[in-house]
This record gives sequence, C-alpha cells and structure tokens, in this order.
Amino acid sequence: MKRHDIAAIFNEMADLLEFRGDNPFRIRAYRRAAQNLESFSGDLEALASAGRLQELSGIGEDLARKIDEYLRTGAIVAFEQLKRRIPKGVFELLEVPGVGPKTAKLLTERLHITTIQQLETAAKAHRLSRLPGFQAKKEENILKGIQIVHRGRSRMHLGIALPLAQELLAFLKTIPGVSRVSTAGSLRRMRETIGDLDLLAASKHPSRVTSAFAKAPFCARVLAAGQTKSSILTSEGLQVDLRVVEPDSFGAALQYFTGSKEHNVRLRELASRQGLKINEYGVFRIRGGRRLGGREEADIYRAVGLPWIPPELREDVGEIDAAKAGRLPSLVEAEDLRGDFHIHTTWSDGSDSLEAMAKAGMSRGYRYLAICDHSQSLKVAHGMSVARLRQQMKNIQALNERFPASFRLLMGAEVDILNEGKMDYPNEVLADLDFVIGSVHTGFTQAEAVITRRIVRAMDNPYLTLLAHPTGRLMGQREPYAVNLEKVFQAAKTTGTAVEINAYPRRLDLCDTAARRAQELGVMLAVSTDSHSLDQLDQVRFGLGVARRAWLEPRHLLNCLSLEQLSAWIARKRRRAA
Repeated sequence: MKRHDIAAIFNEMADLLEFRGDNPFRIRAYRRAAQNLESFSGDLEALASAGRLQELSGIGEDLARKIDEYLRTGAIVAFEQLKRRIPKGVFELLEVPGVGPKTAKLLTERLHITTIQQLETAAKAHRLSRLPGFQAKKEENILKGIQIVHRGRSRMHLGIALPLAQELLAFLKTIPGVSRVSTAGSLRRMRETIGDLDLLAASKHPSRVTSAFAKAPFCARVLAAGQTKSSILTSEGLQVDLRVVEPDSFGAALQYFTGSKEHNVRLRELASRQGLKINEYGVFRIRGGRRLGGREEADIYRAVGLPWIPPELREDVGEIDAAKAGRLPSLVEAEDLRGDFHIHTTWSDGSDSLEAMAKAGMSRGYRYLAICDHSQSLKVAHGMSVARLRQQMKNIQALNERFPASFRLLMGAEVDILNEGKMDYPNEVLADLDFVIGSVHTGFTQAEAVITRRIVRAMDNPYLTLLAHPTGRLMGQREPYAVNLEKVFQAAKTTGTAVEINAYPRRLDLCDTAARRAQELGVMLAVSTDSHSLDQLDQVRFGLGVARRAWLEPRHLLNCLSLEQLSAWIARKRRRAA
C-alpha cells in the first residue's frame, strides 16, 4: 500500500510546484510518476531492495531516491521542505474539489483567501466571478466542493480503491478458515468513486477472521469490532467494512451488500409478491420459512424467476424489467477487446518505447495498438512536429515488418482540436495515418456553445476517427468543460465518428450515463486507456467498468472489431466525406 502513499505525495508535490510556478516539465514528471505508481501492480519494496526502481516507467534517479527514502523512513525530506515554503492556507484550499494549484494561487494572491470559510463567503458573495477565467459555473462547483469537504464525503476514485481492495482480499485469503472473499458495495458495481469499501468473506469461524483483519499491518485504526463485522481505517484514510458470513449464506450476503439499495428494494418487492423473503442469509418461503437458497448469488435471482443480473447494472435503471423480459445485455468482457487506441510513447510524453508498448499489447492478446502521441501544438507534452510524426510513421512501419502477422501497430496521432474546430495537423498529413484521435486540451473556460461548435466542426473532418475524453474532466482536479453532449453525440452519429470512454481512472470520460445515452443514439464508442506507460494498459478494466455500467455489448465498441472490420469502418467515413 505504500506505493499509494508515495503517489499521493508526488501528486501533492506537483500541486505545490505548480502553485509556485515551477518548471512545467518537472511538475509533469511528478504527476506521471504518481500515475505510474498508482497503476503499478508489482512489489515496490522488492524492487527498491534490488536497486531496480528506475526500471519503473517514468522513474529516474531522483524520483527513485525519493521512493527509497520513503520506504526506509516513512517521509520525503524534499516534500517537507517544499511544504514549509508554501502558505499554510494553500493546503486547506487544495482539499476542495474544483480548486487546483492555479486557482489556489489566484485566490490567495488576488483575494487573500487562506481558509475554506473565507472561500465559501467569497463564493456566496460572487466575488470569485471577478477573477480571470472564473464563470458562474466554476463558482457554483467550488461551493459544491466545499459542501463535500464539510460533510466529510471525500471519495476515492476506482484507480486507487480497486487495487487497495485486491490487496485486502489477498490478505483475507491467507487467514485460516476463509473459503471465499469478494468486494461488495459500490466498488463491485464499479461506481466511478468509492466512499467506504465493503468486503465480504465466508468462514465457519468469523471471529478469528475479524480479529486477524483488525490486527493487520494496513489497519491504522479500528473503528468497530464484533464477531462477524470489523470496521477499520487504513493509512490512506479509507474506511473498510468487513462482514464475515457462513459459507451457505455467502451468495445471499454478496447480493445484499452489493446493492444498490434501490435495486434491492425492487428485488424484495418482487419476492414479496411471490410469497418469498430475501435477506443477507438467504431466500425463504414466508409461510413455513423454508430456505430455498443463498450459497450462490444466482440462487436469489433464480428464486424470483430472474436470470443473474451483473453487479454493474444494479442501479434500478430498468435492469429488473429487462431481466423479466429476457432483454439483459450481453455485456462486454475483457476478452472481447481486440486492441487499444490511445497509446503514448517516448515520442511525446510517454515513458516507454514503441516496441515496448507493442510487446505489452501482444502479451495481452491484442491484435492492434494505435500509437497516438501528441500533436505539434501541445508543447508541454512534447507534441510532434510533422517531420517527427513522419519519422515515427517510418519506425512503426519497420516494426510491423518484424512483428507477427497477427499483430499490427497502427500509425496514429492524438491531434489537438484548435479554435473553430481546426485540426492541429493538415489533412494531407492526417490522410496518411491509420487512426486519428481528436482532443480538446486548451480553452476549457470557453462558453458551452463555443466548445460544442468547436468539437462538432472537428468531427466533420473526414480523418477524425475518435473523439477523446469528451468532457475534459479530471476527477478531484478539474471540472468538465461546458459542452452540449447531446449535440456532440448527434454529430458523431451523423459523421461516423467514434467517441471514447477514457479508462484513466481520474477521467472515466465519458461517464456511464453519458456513454449509455451515446449508444442509444447509435454512436460507436471505444474503451481506451490513454496509456503513458506499460502498466497503464491494465487500466482498461476501469473503462470496461464504465462500459458495462452503460449496458454496452461488444457490438457497441470500436475496439471489439477485428483489424479488417476496423479498417473498413474507418474507410467508410473517409469515403463518405470524399
């Protein structure tokens, strides 16, 4: 779990350096290192002991030294020194969702705001709207963020919560007598952020399990302890609730504690009309109390005449009616994906080479990867000039000649959508690429009509294949820009442009509800990782969670097509515009 602590420190160091106006490349290095640590699935301490930390993507000598320092001492001196150079109020302001380093700098320097209370007073008096780049929507979002802080409802995104849960489940499996374990609650439903973490275990000796859990090294504080339940606080400040049940009740408890509350209410209403009672112990006849099942989750649904409903759908948004009618979707699975479209390398701001990324894709069984490094206008991300792009294309062609016929690197680019919807490369360059991503990286404060028109005009370009991270949000760091997604989706359908579900866990952009609406309108979608390192290819699971919550089947996703089908799909748009 220490890698999450170090990642959090690196993110905070990036914030503080950005507040001071430090070198943007240094700031990006800390953010990239934090991102790579969050997605790293290996043993960090073993790497450190072997002196191999620099093998991690984005970790050079200086950052490796800081990681090693934290692993040995529990602190990083450079971080403590940096904190002493920053006004104390800045730390409090940065706790508010919607307040990033640049905003905090404006607030402290222009309005002399140093506390959340002062910020709230200023926002309610509409004093923030006088600041450059501020609009009424931003002021409103900051007030919402302050309320979240007041309620103590800070939530953890999936990229941290899911790996933490897997580490905790691995520990539970080592406890003698534990036969089954699972996540439950909103994490199992793959909600984009998690409050408390719910875990479930099956054992005939529950008190042994709860006792061992409360004494585990990751437990910072015991909140509650009982025979069948233990609540702890981890060092990351995450509350974890563990419930231990009899093996014969594991399925019933898993269904009950997975939720959602609304889904469970509908299910129990259905059971009641059939003379049945459902609880965390099983499903029973109301008359006579005969137990009909509960060892498996499917027992609960079968008893009321329904097929098993995947956890991601259990939000009372039509899933029970669909199950009754035999219309549940055949949700996309990881093995349905043939490739990934949003891959960065050392040619722009990625940490690994073309060949390394290609081999990582092949090891996952992919048939293709689209290399989409940044275009020339994005200088901070080492955007490629036309000449460098041409050279990269030659290198990709040379690699493809060496690779097996079953795999291909696609020549692509992530091209900035400039003002008025103009693309950052001319069409004669885009025409030579296999795959073109369009992205908004600037002008986030533009009016909704302006950004919407900008994106819609870009999709008219015959060479734009995929619109990436369509709202620009970074959860906990940056609010979505104002955009009319309904108009964007209509344009995507009309022009034959696909729309991305970006799997980077701070983005998850599109979100589930927007992705479902896009599919209803007939828009082709794609789950892609926006990978900047090898480990980040694994983040596809977070995007798949969004896709499944959006009721998507393989036929709805561009990267479930074979290479031949993909090429034909792209060619249709180019022919239509010719």
